[in-house]
Amino acid sequence: MRALLPESSIDVTDEQLLDRYNSAQRPFVRFNFVSSIDGSAQADGLSAKLGSEGDQRIFALLRRLADVIVVGAGTVRAEGYEGDLVSEQDQQWRLAHGRTAHPALALISAGLHLEPTAEIFKQSAVPVMVFTTVDLSDEKRDSYGKNVELIQVGSLEEGCDPKEIVEQLNRRGLGFIHCEGGPHIFGQFAAAGMVDSACLSYSPVLVAGEGMRISAYSQQTFQRFSLNSLLEEESMLFCDYRINQ
Repeated sequence: MRALLPESSIDVTDEQLLDRYNSAQRPFVRFNFVSSIDGSAQADGLSAKLGSEGDQRIFALLRRLADVIVVGAGTVRAEGYEGDLVSEQDQQWRLAHGRTAHPALALISAGLHLEPTAEIFKQSAVPVMVFTTVDLSDEKRDSYGKNVELIQVGSLEEGCDPKEIVEQLNRRGLGFIHCEGGPHIFGQFAAAGMVDSACLSYSPVLVAGEGMRISAYSQQTFQRFSLNSLLEEESMLFCDYRINQ
Protein backbone atom coordinates (compact mmCIF):
# COMPACT_ATOMS: atom_id res chain seq x y z
CA MET A 1 0.00 0.00 0.00
CA ARG A 2 1.29 3.46 -0.88
CA ALA A 3 0.39 6.84 0.55
CA LEU A 4 -0.52 9.64 -1.86
CA LEU A 5 -1.68 12.47 0.43
CA PRO A 6 -0.82 14.47 2.50
CA GLU A 7 2.64 13.08 1.74
CA SER A 8 3.67 10.23 -0.54
CA SER A 9 5.45 7.05 0.51
CA ILE A 10 5.44 3.36 -0.34
CA ASP A 11 4.95 0.30 1.85
CA VAL A 12 3.05 2.17 4.55
CA THR A 13 3.31 0.46 7.95
CA ASP A 14 0.43 -0.23 10.32
CA GLU A 15 1.76 2.37 12.76
CA GLN A 16 1.84 4.98 10.00
CA LEU A 17 -1.74 4.13 9.10
CA LEU A 18 -2.83 4.38 12.73
CA ASP A 19 -1.21 7.83 12.98
CA ARG A 20 -3.10 8.95 9.88
CA TYR A 21 -6.47 7.73 11.09
CA ASN A 22 -6.16 8.76 14.74
CA SER A 23 -7.74 11.85 16.29
CA ALA A 24 -7.48 13.57 19.66
CA GLN A 25 -10.95 15.10 19.26
CA ARG A 26 -13.70 13.82 21.54
CA PRO A 27 -16.37 13.04 20.74
CA PHE A 28 -15.17 11.94 17.32
CA VAL A 29 -17.63 10.15 15.05
CA ARG A 30 -16.24 8.16 12.13
CA PHE A 31 -18.09 6.20 9.46
CA ASN A 32 -16.36 3.53 7.41
CA PHE A 33 -17.80 2.29 4.11
CA VAL A 34 -16.66 0.53 0.98
CA SER A 35 -18.16 1.78 -2.28
CA SER A 36 -18.07 0.92 -5.96
CA ILE A 37 -16.95 3.76 -8.22
CA ASP A 38 -20.60 4.30 -9.17
CA GLY A 39 -21.59 4.79 -5.53
CA SER A 40 -23.07 1.43 -4.55
CA ALA A 41 -22.54 0.03 -1.06
CA GLN A 42 -23.43 -3.48 -2.20
CA ALA A 43 -22.78 -6.16 -4.77
CA ASP A 44 -25.24 -9.05 -4.66
CA GLY A 45 -26.73 -7.50 -1.55
CA LEU A 46 -23.52 -7.44 0.52
CA SER A 47 -20.51 -5.16 0.91
CA ALA A 48 -17.96 -8.01 1.05
CA LYS A 49 -17.59 -8.36 -2.73
CA LEU A 50 -16.43 -4.74 -2.99
CA GLY A 51 -13.57 -5.17 -0.52
CA SER A 52 -9.94 -6.19 -0.79
CA GLU A 53 -7.08 -7.22 1.48
CA GLY A 54 -6.10 -3.57 1.78
CA ASP A 55 -9.64 -2.61 2.72
CA GLN A 56 -9.73 -5.32 5.39
CA ARG A 57 -6.36 -4.16 6.73
CA ILE A 58 -7.56 -0.59 7.19
CA PHE A 59 -10.90 -1.79 8.53
CA ALA A 60 -9.14 -3.75 11.29
CA LEU A 61 -6.87 -0.81 12.16
CA LEU A 62 -9.84 1.55 12.44
CA ARG A 63 -11.38 -0.86 14.93
CA ARG A 64 -8.11 -0.83 16.89
CA LEU A 65 -8.52 2.89 17.49
CA ALA A 66 -12.20 2.78 18.43
CA ASP A 67 -13.66 3.12 21.90
CA VAL A 68 -16.93 1.73 20.56
CA ILE A 69 -18.18 0.11 17.35
CA VAL A 70 -21.65 1.25 16.33
CA VAL A 71 -23.76 -0.64 13.80
CA GLY A 72 -27.38 -0.78 12.73
CA ALA A 73 -29.54 -3.84 13.31
CA GLY A 74 -30.03 -4.39 9.57
CA THR A 75 -26.28 -4.63 9.02
CA VAL A 76 -25.99 -7.03 11.94
CA ARG A 77 -28.56 -9.32 10.35
CA ALA A 78 -26.98 -9.08 6.88
CA GLU A 79 -23.28 -9.25 7.74
CA GLY A 80 -23.09 -11.07 11.08
CA TYR A 81 -21.34 -9.56 14.09
CA GLU A 82 -21.03 -12.55 16.40
CA GLY A 83 -17.90 -13.23 18.46
CA ASP A 84 -14.69 -11.21 18.65
CA LEU A 85 -14.62 -8.09 16.49
CA VAL A 86 -10.87 -7.58 16.81
CA SER A 87 -8.04 -10.09 16.36
CA GLU A 88 -5.70 -11.26 19.10
CA GLN A 89 -2.97 -9.03 17.62
CA ASP A 90 -5.32 -6.05 17.74
CA GLN A 91 -6.26 -6.87 21.33
CA GLN A 92 -2.59 -6.93 22.33
CA TRP A 93 -2.02 -3.56 20.65
CA ARG A 94 -5.01 -2.04 22.42
CA LEU A 95 -3.88 -3.32 25.82
CA ALA A 96 -0.32 -2.05 25.21
CA HIS A 97 -1.77 1.40 24.46
CA GLY A 98 -3.89 1.64 27.60
CA ARG A 99 -7.19 0.57 26.06
CA THR A 100 -9.55 -2.28 26.78
CA ALA A 101 -8.84 -5.45 24.83
CA HIS A 102 -12.12 -5.08 22.92
CA PRO A 103 -13.94 -1.94 21.86
CA ALA A 104 -17.44 -1.62 23.23
CA LEU A 105 -20.33 -2.58 20.94
CA ALA A 106 -23.48 -0.54 20.37
CA LEU A 107 -26.39 -1.45 18.10
CA ILE A 108 -29.06 0.88 16.71
CA SER A 109 -32.50 -0.68 16.36
CA ALA A 110 -35.30 1.89 16.38
CA GLY A 111 -38.03 -0.76 16.55
CA LEU A 112 -35.98 -3.16 18.67
CA HIS A 113 -36.22 -5.88 16.03
CA LEU A 114 -33.49 -7.95 17.65
CA GLU A 115 -34.63 -10.90 19.69
CA PRO A 116 -33.07 -11.50 23.14
CA THR A 117 -31.93 -14.88 21.81
CA ALA A 118 -29.99 -13.37 18.87
CA GLU A 119 -26.51 -14.84 18.43
CA ILE A 120 -24.84 -11.45 18.70
CA PHE A 121 -26.00 -11.23 22.32
CA LYS A 122 -24.88 -14.77 23.09
CA GLN A 123 -21.44 -14.55 21.49
CA SER A 124 -20.33 -10.95 21.98
CA ALA A 125 -17.01 -10.62 23.80
CA VAL A 126 -18.33 -7.47 25.51
CA PRO A 127 -21.68 -6.30 26.89
CA VAL A 128 -23.90 -4.88 24.14
CA MET A 129 -25.67 -1.53 24.20
CA VAL A 130 -28.83 -1.24 22.10
CA PHE A 131 -30.24 2.18 21.22
CA THR A 132 -33.96 2.11 20.47
CA THR A 133 -37.06 4.31 20.43
CA VAL A 134 -39.25 1.61 22.03
CA ASP A 135 -40.71 2.29 25.48
CA LEU A 136 -38.69 0.18 27.87
CA SER A 137 -40.35 -1.53 30.79
CA ASP A 138 -38.36 -3.34 33.47
CA GLU A 139 -39.75 -6.59 32.07
CA LYS A 140 -38.45 -5.72 28.58
CA ARG A 141 -34.99 -4.86 29.94
CA ASP A 142 -34.83 -8.04 32.02
CA SER A 143 -35.76 -10.20 29.01
CA TYR A 144 -32.45 -9.28 27.33
CA GLY A 145 -30.29 -10.31 30.26
CA LYS A 146 -27.42 -8.64 32.08
CA ASN A 147 -25.13 -8.60 29.03
CA VAL A 148 -27.42 -6.19 27.15
CA GLU A 149 -28.17 -2.55 28.05
CA LEU A 150 -31.24 -1.08 26.35
CA ILE A 151 -31.15 2.70 25.94
CA GLN A 152 -34.15 4.71 24.76
CA VAL A 153 -33.30 7.70 22.54
CA GLY A 154 -35.30 9.75 20.05
CA SER A 155 -38.87 8.95 19.00
CA LEU A 156 -40.61 6.26 16.99
CA GLU A 157 -41.59 8.87 14.37
CA GLU A 158 -38.11 10.38 13.93
CA GLY A 159 -35.99 7.36 14.81
CA CYS A 160 -33.02 7.14 17.16
CA ASP A 161 -31.51 10.59 17.64
CA PRO A 162 -27.81 10.57 16.58
CA LYS A 163 -26.99 13.48 18.90
CA GLU A 164 -28.42 11.61 21.87
CA ILE A 165 -26.51 8.47 20.89
CA VAL A 166 -23.21 10.36 20.71
CA GLU A 167 -23.91 12.11 24.01
CA GLN A 168 -24.75 8.81 25.72
CA LEU A 169 -21.57 7.15 24.42
CA ASN A 170 -19.32 10.11 25.21
CA ARG A 171 -20.76 10.26 28.75
CA ARG A 172 -19.64 6.65 29.18
CA GLY A 173 -16.08 7.51 28.13
CA LEU A 174 -16.63 6.09 24.63
CA GLY A 175 -15.83 9.23 22.65
CA PHE A 176 -13.96 7.66 19.72
CA ILE A 177 -16.99 6.32 17.87
CA HIS A 178 -16.51 4.01 14.88
CA CYS A 179 -19.68 3.42 12.86
CA GLU A 180 -19.92 0.65 10.28
CA GLY A 181 -23.40 1.00 8.84
CA GLY A 182 -25.70 0.67 7.36
CA PRO A 183 -26.46 3.35 4.78
CA HIS A 184 -29.59 4.54 6.61
CA ILE A 185 -27.60 5.10 9.81
CA PHE A 186 -24.92 6.96 7.85
CA GLY A 187 -27.52 9.20 6.23
CA GLN A 188 -29.27 9.83 9.54
CA PHE A 189 -26.04 10.83 11.30
CA ALA A 190 -25.03 13.00 8.33
CA ALA A 191 -28.38 14.81 8.33
CA ALA A 192 -27.92 15.50 12.05
CA GLY A 193 -24.42 16.92 11.45
CA MET A 194 -22.83 14.13 13.50
CA VAL A 195 -20.11 12.86 11.13
CA ASP A 196 -16.53 13.99 11.78
CA SER A 197 -14.72 11.49 9.55
CA ALA A 198 -15.85 9.53 6.50
CA CYS A 199 -13.41 6.74 5.68
CA LEU A 200 -14.33 5.51 2.22
CA SER A 201 -12.73 2.67 0.30
CA TYR A 202 -13.42 3.04 -3.43
CA SER A 203 -13.42 -0.30 -5.22
CA PRO A 204 -12.47 -0.14 -8.93
CA VAL A 205 -15.67 -1.81 -10.08
CA LEU A 206 -19.00 -0.79 -11.60
CA VAL A 207 -22.04 -2.64 -10.29
CA ALA A 208 -25.08 -0.63 -11.47
CA GLY A 209 -28.22 -2.55 -10.47
CA GLU A 210 -30.27 -1.57 -7.43
CA GLY A 211 -27.63 -1.72 -4.73
CA MET A 212 -28.09 0.86 -1.99
CA ARG A 213 -25.90 3.95 -1.88
CA ILE A 214 -23.51 4.24 1.05
CA SER A 215 -25.78 6.97 2.46
CA ALA A 216 -29.55 6.61 2.20
CA TYR A 217 -31.90 8.90 4.10
CA SER A 218 -35.00 10.95 3.33
CA GLN A 219 -33.51 14.23 4.56
CA GLN A 220 -30.85 15.86 2.39
CA THR A 221 -27.77 17.51 3.82
CA PHE A 222 -24.89 19.46 2.28
CA GLN A 223 -21.67 19.57 4.29
CA ARG A 224 -18.16 20.15 3.03
CA PHE A 225 -15.32 17.80 3.98
CA SER A 226 -11.58 17.97 3.33
CA LEU A 227 -9.35 15.08 2.31
CA ASN A 228 -7.21 14.22 5.32
CA SER A 229 -5.54 11.12 3.88
CA LEU A 230 -5.41 9.22 0.58
CA LEU A 231 -3.85 5.80 -0.03
CA GLU A 232 -3.86 3.34 -2.93
CA GLU A 233 -3.39 -0.38 -3.42
CA GLU A 234 -4.24 -2.44 -6.50
CA SER A 235 -6.29 0.46 -7.98
CA MET A 236 -8.39 0.73 -4.82
CA LEU A 237 -8.44 4.15 -3.14
CA PHE A 238 -8.68 4.65 0.62
CA CYS A 239 -9.87 8.11 1.67
CA ASP A 240 -10.31 9.75 5.03
CA TYR A 241 -12.46 12.86 4.72
CA ARG A 242 -12.76 15.14 7.76
CA ILE A 243 -15.53 17.69 8.27
CA ASN A 244 -14.53 21.31 7.74
CA GLN A 245 -14.67 23.10 11.07
